[in-house]
Amino acid sequence: MVRAGAVGTHLPASGWDIFGDLRKMNKRQLYYQVLNFAMIVSSALMIWKGLIVLTGSESPIVVVLSGSMEPAFHRGDLLFLTNFREDPIRAGEIVVFKVEGRDIPIVHRVIKVHEKDNGDIKFLTKGDNNEVDDRGLYKEGQNWLEKKDVVGRARGMPFWL
Repeated sequence: MVRAGAVGTHLPASGWDIFGDLRKMNKRQLYYQVLNFAMIVSSALMIWKGLIVLTGSESPIVVVLSGSMEPAFHRGDLLFLTNFREDPIRAGEIVVFKVEGRDIPIVHRVIKVHEKDNGDIKFLTKGDNNEVDDRGLYKEGQNWLEKKDVVGRARGMPFWL
């Protein structure tokens, strides 16, 4: 009786037999493949970090996760963000923000801006497709968002879409 996975037995190849392909390579070919994979991963990371620096946003591209901004944005849409601190936040602008205690960023429109005499700005948001403002989403006791809560501002969808 031969058990599946026993030493010396071969299971039928279904799809890609990756380990079989690796065993067929000599050391130079294997080294070349590992090096190519490392170059691809490091290039992607460098592009991402470059976008972070250029846009000023910790997350320069985000995915819309709900239908709360329909018809402007639909679930699954990608948004390109910038977050330059010197730009004032204005009513009507679409921002992506994080609320303390929640890991998932929210994409909503600024509906009210409140500027204090000392220059501090607080603002209120609402999803276009929602009936009420976002005060119910903010942490308990919080009625306004501040600039520190903003991950970025929607500047459009990436050009390749």
